Amino acid sequence: MAAAGKNVRKRKSAELTQDRAATSSARNDAPNPVWFKPLMFGFMLLGLIWIVLYYITSSTALPLPVPALGQANLFVGFGLVLVGFLMTPWWK
Repeated sequence: MAAAGKNVRKRKSAELTQDRAATSSARNDAPNPVWFKPLMFGFMLLGLIWIVLYYITSSTALPLPVPALGQANLFVGFGLVLVGFLMTPWWK
């Protein structure tokens, strides 16, 4: 039994499809959050700084940024840059 004053009816599947399409298009047209670009470029710059810092200090007694990693510091740096580049397709 329906409550008084409420319009209770079954929605057709075409109406549901249109509603979902409208919601999806609105979501796709929405701009990125404010934090997206700084985070994307931050990953790229952090990776670049990581690699450059390793190359500069690799011939010293204490190779930075993480001495225990050794050559793996390059993988970490390129991984950070890759994360930044993987974020670029979603940049609007």
